[in-house]
Amino acid sequence: MTNYLGSGAYCYANSLAMIVRDVPMTAIEVLTGSPFGAQIEDTGLPWFDPPGWQPDLGLDRAISLLGWTCNRTSGGSAEEALVRLRESCPALVGPVDIGLLTHQPWSPGKAVGGDHWVVVVEVTDDSVVFHDPDGFPYATLPIPQFLEAWRADEITSVEGSYILRTDFERRQQVSVEDALRASLPHARDWLSRDSQQAVEKMAAQLAAEDDGIRGHLAGLAGPAGVRRLNDASIWLAAIDRTEAAIVAADLSRTLGSLQFALTSRQFPRAAEILTELAPGYPKFQAALT
Repeated sequence: MTNYLGSGAYCYANSLAMIVRDVPMTAIEVLTGSPFGAQIEDTGLPWFDPPGWQPDLGLDRAISLLGWTCNRTSGGSAEEALVRLRESCPALVGPVDIGLLTHQPWSPGKAVGGDHWVVVVEVTDDSVVFHDPDGFPYATLPIPQFLEAWRADEITSVEGSYILRTDFERRQQVSVEDALRASLPHARDWLSRDSQQAVEKMAAQLAAEDDGIRGHLAGLAGPAGVRRLNDASIWLAAIDRTEAAIVAADLSRTLGSLQFALTSRQFPRAAEILTELAPGYPKFQAALT
């Protein structure tokens, strides 16, 4: 098991790490529950996270396991949301629609339904100032544009607009290792859901040369899934769950081998890799039991 450090789609974990500060971002990701499964959303998009999981739910779980509390609010008008935001910086904000974050050079400038999380550090008379974990510290957007992204009309993974987490307080001293041990029943529960079937369905879609799923897996879902499983293997080893750590590492390596098959459009090979991967999820659950 070799630790991976580098870029990756960990915006919510990075954002929470900016707030709680002394917890490694990779441990936060594992505590959210994301490594423990695979699913195909109702939208048809495949993800290497558990059926029914989504980042907003995972954030609440990680915050609680770490002994922290916060105030989560949502809804209301744009004006009301802005008042809440002004009064609470720094604050964890999201989801926001990544398509409307035009400080990012690659932004299409329109809502795309892609969720993203940031830490707002200040609201001036005309701008929102925030740390964007995609690589943009102290980014700014005009207030109306930020509010439009924060309204999150096209994001279907969570209900509500203007979701805001504020007033973070550490109520209990919990080590990262103890938080991870406490998270294992949740991990087993996530793995009890039928991830194997989801991965087998992905394999069938690739065997049928579904280029839409190929592009999504290559550009986002696949690399994120590889990193999640690798981080799980590192942290499971840290709490002496060696067998589960080895299974997670094997899953990570297998899924990592998918990337070149996807980018080179080797559809049969990509389907073979996912067919090989699928039975690993029940094995992962058994190793954690």
